[in-house]
Amino acid sequence: MPKTSGHHSRSLMKSTLLFALAGLFLVSSSPAQELEKKPDDPYFENFRPKQAPRASRLWLKQGDRLAICGDSITEQRMYSRIMETYLTVCVPQLDVTVRQYGWGGEVAPGFLARMTNDCLRFKPTIATTCYGMNDHGYRAYEPAIGDRYRKYQTAIVDAFKAAGTRVVLGSPGCVSHKAEALNLNLCELRNIDIGIAEEKEVGFADVFWPMLTAERVAHQRYATNYWIGGKDGVHPDWAGHLVMAYAFLKGLGLDGDIGTFTINLDRNTAQASAGHEVVSEKAGEFAIKSLRYPFCAAGDVTKDSTIRSGMTLVPFNAGLNRLTLVAKNGKASRYKVTWGADSKTYSADQLAQGINLAEDFATNPFSAAFARVDSAVTAKQEYETRQVKTMFHGPEAKFEMEALADLTERVRAPLAASVRKAFVPVTHTIIIAAE
Repeated sequence: MPKTSGHHSRSLMKSTLLFALAGLFLVSSSPAQELEKKPDDPYFENFRPKQAPRASRLWLKQGDRLAICGDSITEQRMYSRIMETYLTVCVPQLDVTVRQYGWGGEVAPGFLARMTNDCLRFKPTIATTCYGMNDHGYRAYEPAIGDRYRKYQTAIVDAFKAAGTRVVLGSPGCVSHKAEALNLNLCELRNIDIGIAEEKEVGFADVFWPMLTAERVAHQRYATNYWIGGKDGVHPDWAGHLVMAYAFLKGLGLDGDIGTFTINLDRNTAQASAGHEVVSEKAGEFAIKSLRYPFCAAGDVTKDSTIRSGMTLVPFNAGLNRLTLVAKNGKASRYKVTWGADSKTYSADQLAQGINLAEDFATNPFSAAFARVDSAVTAKQEYETRQVKTMFHGPEAKFEMEALADLTERVRAPLAASVRKAFVPVTHTIIIAAE
C-alpha cells in the first residue's frame, strides 16, 4: 500500500471533516415532517399527528366488491352500515357491493391469520381496514407496540395486494374520557399507518384525528359528556361512527356530488344533472325523478347518539352529501322553498349561489325510501357477522368448510338482493314561491 504524505493526510482529514459538517448541516436543515394543523387549544399540545395524505383519485371502480375489515368497532355494524347505505344510494352508478368482517377484540395479526379463509375467499377487489385499538394495548406507547403493529399492518397490505385487492388503510380511532396517554399511543399508530400507506402506495383513511378533534368541538358546542369514542370510551355511538364513515368515504376518494337542480325562475324551467330527470315544470313547481339519493339522517344534533349530530362535527354534508338547488333570475328578494313536508326561506342571492338540500332538510322526500335501503343493509350485515364468526369458525367448518361456505352464501344471497330491491327511483317536487 503506498504511503501518504503528512500534507496530503492533513488535506484529506480537512476535506473529510468539511464533508461531514456539510452532511450534518444538510440533515439538520432538511424540512421537518409535515404535521396536521392543530386547533389552537392546549388540549392538543402533546400530539404530533403527521399530515395525512389526501385521496388524489377515486379508489373505487365500477362493480367493486368492498371488504370492510376491523375489530369490535367494525362489528358494531354502524360505520360499515353508513358506508354501505351511502354507496348503494348516493353513488349507485358505481355498483359497489359490500361485506363487513368485524371481529370483537381483534388485533392486526388476528385478522392476518383469518383473512384467507374469511375474506379473500370472496375475492374482494378493494378493502378498508381499521385496526390499532386493541393493538395499542390500552397503555402508553412503547416502541415494541409500534414495531409489532407496523409488521402486521404491512403484512395485511401485502396479502391484499398479492390477491389483487386495492387497499385503503384506516387508522385506529380515538378513545374518550380524557385518556391522553392512550390517545398519544393511538396517534403513533396512526402515523405508522401513514408511513405504510405511502411506502406501499395504497390509500389511507384518517380516522383518529377527525374523531379526536370532533370530540373537542362537541364538548365546546354541546356538552362535556359528549363522547365520540362512546360511553365506554372505546365503542362509538352513532355520531362517532358517522365521523368514522366520513373518514373512510373520503379516503376512498368520493367527491360527494349527489346532483344539481338548476331552475330558471323567470321562465319556470328546470335542468337536472346525471342521475336525475325533470318530470314536469309549471309555475314555481318542479317534479324530479331521482336515481340517486342524498344521505338522510335526522335527530337531535346535540346528542352523540345521532348520525345528524356527527354531521355537524365534520364536513360530511359539504364534502360527501351535496344535493344542490340553484334558482336564478327571480324578481323577488326572498323565496320560500318547500321540499316534502318542510319549507325554508332563502334570499334570492342564496338561491342563485346554490343551497344544499341534503343539509337544510333533515327529513325530506327521500327519507322513507332511504330507511328501507338502510334496513335491508342492516339485515345483510347482521347475517355476515353470523356467517363468518359463528359458521366459518364453528365445529362444522372443520369438516366441510367449502360446503359450509356455499350453504351460507345461499342464505346471504337473498339478503343482498333485498338491498338492491329496496333501492328504487324517487319522484319528488320542489316548490319555490316568492315571499
